[in-house]
Amino acid sequence: MADPTDSSLYLGQQPPARKSLPPFEGLRAFDAVARLGGVRKAAKWLDRDHAVLSRHLRKLEEWVGIALIERVPTGLVLTEAGKDYHASIAKSLDAISYATLDLMNQGIHHQLMIWSTPGFAQQWLSRRLASLEKANKGVEIELKPSVTEPDFLSHEANADIRFWSSYEDLDELPAHLRYQTFAESPIIPVASPDYLERHPEITSPSDLLAHQLLHENTTRTWELWLTSLGVDCGSGLKGPRLWQGNLTTDAARDGRGIALTNPMVASKHLSRGDLVWIGKDNPAFPPRPGYYVLIARRDRWDEASLRRFRTWLAGTVAKDMPELVPAA
Repeated sequence: MADPTDSSLYLGQQPPARKSLPPFEGLRAFDAVARLGGVRKAAKWLDRDHAVLSRHLRKLEEWVGIALIERVPTGLVLTEAGKDYHASIAKSLDAISYATLDLMNQGIHHQLMIWSTPGFAQQWLSRRLASLEKANKGVEIELKPSVTEPDFLSHEANADIRFWSSYEDLDELPAHLRYQTFAESPIIPVASPDYLERHPEITSPSDLLAHQLLHENTTRTWELWLTSLGVDCGSGLKGPRLWQGNLTTDAARDGRGIALTNPMVASKHLSRGDLVWIGKDNPAFPPRPGYYVLIARRDRWDEASLRRFRTWLAGTVAKDMPELVPAA
């Protein structure tokens, strides 16, 4: 089957009828209103005056000859025709947007925008920025800690670093992305020496249920880890929610409870004795591995700056923490 995105297929063909292509400003206004739910929000997003945006919407409705938006006391809502029309054109507008961004970003090799889980960004990557800059001379490096993944199609990032646990069901990556595992690190419970001295001894994973567990945004991370070790969490877990691994680790260092982390981001605290690896060398705590992965666009995987970053990342892990190099 021919690829409809191949522009060579349309050479020599007449463009679509002029009447079938409405004014693009009207389409942009309509799309923004449909996605954001209001003229003022859309105007702010498009950096336009809301009165100008309203005129574009009226012209679009005049052009197509049918009402797309209904004015109600609470604001604006799409008519049924408007909903159907937006559902039909939204993907095409996204395709135009992504194609334009791709065109604008062609040949840009002096920037390396990296998103990362906050813990890895702060505890590992930021401490090695001098080495990274040396390996990427002439490249402007931007590092953004984030608990969410970037939109690669909108060029929010060149690379994204995430941590995947071995016992968690994960969604498949979209076809336009690929990944590389650069470190394998066990997921471990940690606490301060002071906390462990003041609380009952922990000899098995089920003992943890009687302790103060420190959670990120939900209790799910602890529940999955405990369940993988055969512990029944009952009706759920309690404990404070601190939203980020950095905060749970800091709270554990302050003696506030037990956090889940991994040696790659907690190595400094483990070596200094600020944190104790609970269950280390205890057969009742079999290793539960996790994987640090670098994710990037498939079509940009071998671009020079990204290729150097991938090589630097794997090489630095092998040099600094050879025990975490993933098996082939």
